[in-house]
Amino acid sequence: MTGIITIKNALDSLHRRLGDFWWHSLMLFCACRVADVLNAFVGLWLVPKYVGQSELGAVLPLSNFAMFIAIPASAFATVFMKEVNTLSTNGELGKMKTLVRGVFMVMSALLIISAIAAKLVLPFFLERLRIVEGMLGFLIIASAFAGCAAPVYSNVLQALKRFKEVSLINILAAPMRFAVMLCLMPFRALSGYFAGQTAAPMTNILLSVLFLRKYFRVRAEPYWNSNAVKKLSRLFAAVLAYQMFPAISGLVEAIIIRQRLPEVESGAYYMATRFYDLAGFINGTLLAVMFPYTAELAEKGKSTKPLVVKASAVTLAFGILLAALFAVVGEKVLCLLPHGDEYSKFAWVIPCMIMMATMIALISYHTSTEVSAGRFTFLKWWIPFHLFCPVFLLVVTGYGYFVDILPASLTAYLSKHNFTSLKAMVIWLLLISAVKLAISCTEFYSKEDGQR
Repeated sequence: MTGIITIKNALDSLHRRLGDFWWHSLMLFCACRVADVLNAFVGLWLVPKYVGQSELGAVLPLSNFAMFIAIPASAFATVFMKEVNTLSTNGELGKMKTLVRGVFMVMSALLIISAIAAKLVLPFFLERLRIVEGMLGFLIIASAFAGCAAPVYSNVLQALKRFKEVSLINILAAPMRFAVMLCLMPFRALSGYFAGQTAAPMTNILLSVLFLRKYFRVRAEPYWNSNAVKKLSRLFAAVLAYQMFPAISGLVEAIIIRQRLPEVESGAYYMATRFYDLAGFINGTLLAVMFPYTAELAEKGKSTKPLVVKASAVTLAFGILLAALFAVVGEKVLCLLPHGDEYSKFAWVIPCMIMMATMIALISYHTSTEVSAGRFTFLKWWIPFHLFCPVFLLVVTGYGYFVDILPASLTAYLSKHNFTSLKAMVIWLLLISAVKLAISCTEFYSKEDGQR
């Protein structure tokens, strides 16, 4: 008993020294790392073991498609998170309860619309990826819907700063995902994969509802009126643009990598991106904790920059160290994995992907902070940038379709240089990430909080 009290006192002392933000970040980081052990095993071992090499390169575009069809609901979930943080900061739990009820109605309508659209487009999409549908189409839709519905619940816990419950959910959801995949993937690899992708957010939803019951034992207060609808509609349009255009760009990139590259190279790209996810050990945790804190700072008229600078410094240091580590041991690690001997010669892609993930994380700190504060001036460069990138990539990798449109000198140059290799794709992805980071830093740090 004395030992338990001593540990508790030590943790309380550490909490006071770190402050709420870093303490909650540390707690969620530890919880997520428990989940990441299983997630890493799934991505690096289970998927390449059971998904055939001819289909391995299709996992990423299928996952991107699942996220893409759920963007309207995901955008509304983000808007909801912004508003629920405002209500939580002001202690208006009764209004929050009413808001949650209305959100579920809107989400249901958005999900039905997305399901109809997906049903029409999915067969053509799977055909382009050389995948037989079966039950896969239904499971992709289910994983997308569950994935965007889960944050509606967990965001309330984040807004209330109940990171202990959020940590527990992260610990328990990963084993559920792993168990479903382990049971189903030996029989139907891709279907089992997306069934597992559905199981994790469903676990998130059930546990979040259980934890939220005690916080919503309050009388509902009026929230919805014409002003609230107008406010949320404007926010929804802005957030939809914020999420839609990079999703289009990412989906086009994933499809091109699957279609244009040989199957071994597209499979190697999938394996390399599993290490890309390691960079999320830091930024995923900080981003989840940061949103309610930056929203609260903005609501109180305080600067959000110091918090973003500290999170960026930690993330950058972690990314550089991780990239350096895998530059040395990447080839050896790949050789230990299923079919790793065939992918080991592409080990150089791993540190490149880690640095790309780090740059994207730094960008996400800027944009997420702006969204949490209800500031969307960054969209003036965000939208054109994410329109240009996929168009450019389509032209340089599929110039044969545009011979009658493009100048002869340009098509001659493109035919002379190989832009459809894995090396060319990685260089392109690194370049656009670096340019986007430069623009994002310039836009974020050059203006005062009140000017954006």
